[in-house]
Amino acid sequence: MSNIHLEYTVEGNNFSSAGMASDEVKNNLKKLGIPPEDIRRVAISMYEGEINMVIHAGGGHAYVDIFVDHIEIWLIDEGKGIENIELAMKPGWSTAPDDVRSLGFGAGMGLPNMVKYTDDFHIESEVGKGTKVKLTINFH
Repeated sequence: MSNIHLEYTVEGNNFSSAGMASDEVKNNLKKLGIPPEDIRRVAISMYEGEINMVIHAGGGHAYVDIFVDHIEIWLIDEGKGIENIELAMKPGWSTAPDDVRSLGFGAGMGLPNMVKYTDDFHIESEVGKGTKVKLTINFH
């Protein structure tokens, strides 16, 4: 299997299309014969990133590179940025508005789940400029 590159645009505030990119990546990984547990980890961590872009950043972009032994996912937005990354990493902490919470989103588990389900997690954020997240999942 050679490197496969995929790109997606994630629409802000569009909950009906949230998760489409992670679904498509999941389907591609199935076709490539990637182990189900690895596909699950990719789907969960990428979906959490998509939802964060939908809720907090007005949308963004996902760049996915699939290699023979791992996947790298870049989630990049030009939203408001994260004021306190350390606080945002705490399970249950969220800045999601009440209307988003009433839809069942914004429970404060996005970043913690991305860390939990990846082998390498890196985040950079600048207030007023946006956030970049890199997720790496190794295939077993």
